Amino acid sequence: MKPSLLNIGLTACCLTGVGQLLWAADKAKADQRPNILFILSDDHTSQSWGIYGGVLADYVKNENIRRLASEGCVLDNCFCTNSISVPSRAAILTGAYSHRNGVYSLSDALSPESDNIAKQLQEGGYQTAIIGKWHLKKRPTGFDYFYVFHDQGEYVDPVFKSAANWIDDMDGKQGEVVKGFSTDIVTDRTIEWVKNRRKDKPFMMCCHFKATHEPWDFPERMKHLYDDVEFPEPASLMEFGPEKSGRAFRGQQLENLAWRWETASKDPDSWWCRYPELPFSAQGLDKESARRKTYQKMIRDYLRCGATIDDNIGRLLKMLDEEGLADNTIVVYVSDQGYFLGEHGFFDKRMMYEESLRMPFVIRYPKEIPAGTRNKDIILNIDFASLIADYAGVYTPQEAQGRSFRDNLKGQTPFGWRNEMYYRYWTHHDIRPAHMGIRNQRYKLMFLYGDRLNTTGSEEKPTTPAWEFHDLQADPYEDHNMYDDPKYAGVIKEMKQQLLELRKQYGDTDSETPKMQEIMERYY
Repeated sequence: MKPSLLNIGLTACCLTGVGQLLWAADKAKADQRPNILFILSDDHTSQSWGIYGGVLADYVKNENIRRLASEGCVLDNCFCTNSISVPSRAAILTGAYSHRNGVYSLSDALSPESDNIAKQLQEGGYQTAIIGKWHLKKRPTGFDYFYVFHDQGEYVDPVFKSAANWIDDMDGKQGEVVKGFSTDIVTDRTIEWVKNRRKDKPFMMCCHFKATHEPWDFPERMKHLYDDVEFPEPASLMEFGPEKSGRAFRGQQLENLAWRWETASKDPDSWWCRYPELPFSAQGLDKESARRKTYQKMIRDYLRCGATIDDNIGRLLKMLDEEGLADNTIVVYVSDQGYFLGEHGFFDKRMMYEESLRMPFVIRYPKEIPAGTRNKDIILNIDFASLIADYAGVYTPQEAQGRSFRDNLKGQTPFGWRNEMYYRYWTHHDIRPAHMGIRNQRYKLMFLYGDRLNTTGSEEKPTTPAWEFHDLQADPYEDHNMYDDPKYAGVIKEMKQQLLELRKQYGDTDSETPKMQEIMERYY
């Protein structure tokens, strides 16, 4: 017998109803995917978090960072692939190295057409927002809502840009001036957005602070924190040159910071930023006393600036608790790179030394990550996008080169996880030559090739290529360049080959740069 039209219709209706129920069930399941609160700071180095040890550990105001660490997992070996703000942020978003995402230096912009993790989450049904520091020059894409600083932002009364008043950073400065201290304002707006979000969809909120970037300003409530405190010094603070260390570069020494303060003290409007608590002078002091005075002011300002971050992390965690979101929200707190706080007599970042290379990172997700744990696997900033995609059940960005470390966070390191990492800093200056390198769990090899090639924001004059090698087990603070020590010759030879293999693996071969080919043939 042929089925009647009525039966066909009823069957179709039933199938449609079943399909709708399945779709609704899938949607309900999807809506239970974790929310993501991604908190990113600038230059908030591991030496100042308290949970990584160091001479400042007992001085840091960090109860909320400690809370996150006690309730989640701390990464001990998380590294950036290019230690400077704009490229690191581009790598976090795209999951790709600089040569692949097109952002090599501070002068570069991330193309709005580039795929990124926010776009993938958006397409996968997430609400996405970013508030605070963007610094990637052009209009953010992939975000349902953005409210970001012009350029890198100001600490006091910052200018914010949104979809309603957007202008690319290079085209001028315009936007809404918001009265107050930037770290507090970013948190205020983050809390407001989360409370007013759509409740039927999971979210990713990127809360990006300007702190602790130079000039390390702080709100009035932190003014008397550390009054009359004399901070302990890193052992290498009085390193004034390479004579004992064999270092192959000069670095950004603290004397330059003293000069900046003294210049701004004479004419505050002559400098690009507003330094707190000027005037400052080290004139008339011997070089060691002058360096000590500079160090003490830097650390006092820096830790007061960092304490404001910790305050606001506490506010964010309280908000999640009050909104009933804590159990199903992944909270990440990470800095875009590390920073020298007097080690080797340096400030700033960029170099492949540990203080600059390491990204302090803590993550909490009560449903899955064991509380109070630490992980020593080598994790890179190009892995962040893959991790978030894994948790959210969406695709990774098209150009992503990283790998999800979700299992690592549960204490289950996947088979074949990387044993070494590849680093490249493209911008070239005499004091900080362009360089590349490889680091594994014990050794580090750096090739300072010393040429701008085609990188924006660089000096024209090259430096003579040089090598550095460090045994991090025997010399954890990288006080001695052991490249010429014959006992390491075999290790160095092997790591040189591994470095070439990593360059090939990631597609960073400089095959179309004749100058680099000449350098490699002569000095590698």
